[in-house]
Amino acid sequence: MLRATLCAALAASLLSTSAVAQSATREKVLAALPGLKALAEQTVAKGDVPGLSIAVVHRDEVIYLGGFGLRRSGGSDKVDADTVFQLASLSKPLAATVVAGLVGDGHVSWDSRISDIDPGFALHDPYPTAEVTIRDLFSHRSGLSGTVGNDIEELGYTQGEILRRLRLAKPGYSFRGGYAYSNFGLTEGAVAAARVSGKGWEEAAEERLYKPLGMTSTSSRYRDFIARPNRAALHVRIDGQWASFTRRNADAQSPAGGASSSARDLAQWLRLELAKGKLGDRQIVDATALAQTHIPASVSGVDPGTGEVRFYALGWGVAYRTHGVEWSHAGAFSAGARTVADLLPNEQLGIVVLSNAFPTGVPEGLVASFLDTVFDGKPERDWIAHWNEFYDTNLGSGAQKRAMAPYANPPETKGAALPLTAYAGTYSNDYVGEARIEDVGPELVLHLGPADRRRSLRHFNRDTFLYAPFVETPGWLSSITFTIGPDGKASEITIDDLNADGLGTLARSDK
Repeated sequence: MLRATLCAALAASLLSTSAVAQSATREKVLAALPGLKALAEQTVAKGDVPGLSIAVVHRDEVIYLGGFGLRRSGGSDKVDADTVFQLASLSKPLAATVVAGLVGDGHVSWDSRISDIDPGFALHDPYPTAEVTIRDLFSHRSGLSGTVGNDIEELGYTQGEILRRLRLAKPGYSFRGGYAYSNFGLTEGAVAAARVSGKGWEEAAEERLYKPLGMTSTSSRYRDFIARPNRAALHVRIDGQWASFTRRNADAQSPAGGASSSARDLAQWLRLELAKGKLGDRQIVDATALAQTHIPASVSGVDPGTGEVRFYALGWGVAYRTHGVEWSHAGAFSAGARTVADLLPNEQLGIVVLSNAFPTGVPEGLVASFLDTVFDGKPERDWIAHWNEFYDTNLGSGAQKRAMAPYANPPETKGAALPLTAYAGTYSNDYVGEARIEDVGPELVLHLGPADRRRSLRHFNRDTFLYAPFVETPGWLSSITFTIGPDGKASEITIDDLNADGLGTLARSDK
């Protein structure tokens, strides 16, 4: 999930077309719709995704809703405009809209300090703990690294337990002096804002946004998604074919990745975003509070191909291009979901694409092809092929090959392992919690977390063993290394998949 969300953030910023600066008239937008539909049909027929759904909004009107392909590969249920998809990180701009509603109601401000509204929350150092605001957390400039929290979410920890553990991570950069895409940083900002209103996040999102917009198929609870009869299954590639066997409960990071919705519902949200918080004659969200979500607060990077500076506002990626300002965000679960929303406020044009597969660049490819057609009359290039290559290189087979390189071949001189009893035992630290290494001869088994995640360990070299890491996709390997003490037994372990922030070393606790 970490690899997916990081790349989703990058993709949201990199969405670009060759569009020239001319008005997206109704005639041009309508003329581009048949090509969008045909390309979506071709994409599904080629097997680039099992299914997808699209909504297009122009000048406060929903001008297109469509579904393509299947909810589950090998099944017969078709995707339509009401099929519910898991949004992954597209939940972030949706959450920003909810918090804008709370800000407009006077419960909090974007610059409310977390120490004032959730005094139990802390970062690693005292000054950021005292000063960090909702704005800092929604713009990913709190100092939190992009990985902290994601890894232990896989172990079954609750939202509250994960947020409490963030204080253990040393900052990845100076407070307000950098940018790192943090799921649990944004989650804390949203949860704290909702708490001031006297509600939990899921209830606040429903009452403040989903119900007023008539988004009857939208929820920030996983159990609601699972209960929908018309829902899309997640898919990953296995031996070149789409397979549906994974699930992803993202309740722990609900504001950042746990929402689910349909194209029909999200079209109403796009209308509200483009209409400055209004839906028809009703002001649902305060215009001033909502406008803050579209103002860049962080520099998120530089496009290596064009040199274009990329920005992050509050839950939105922001870019300035030849066709004007562009608000966008992508979402991804490596368990099998891809989503994108892209809005051009100057043209009052918005599009959302939802798909039930990973890795794939189809959502970005469809958006770029559609916008090219609106402004230039045709796509500049095969954008789906371009984005498919991007995702495969960064998150698919290319990324897997690079990650597996250290383990692809056995070492030339392989050191023998100690007797398995030397490694067996209980290890712990405050971040990961307790890990138990069980000798079940002829192998070791690792037990982790409240969910008792289990992994068989395969010997690699001397005191290093390999295991399937705690991510949602199959085929990846990581390592666990034992440090041997003077008594000939392991004194500590380092779990590589949990060590991105230096928090994956656990000392023996059963001495």
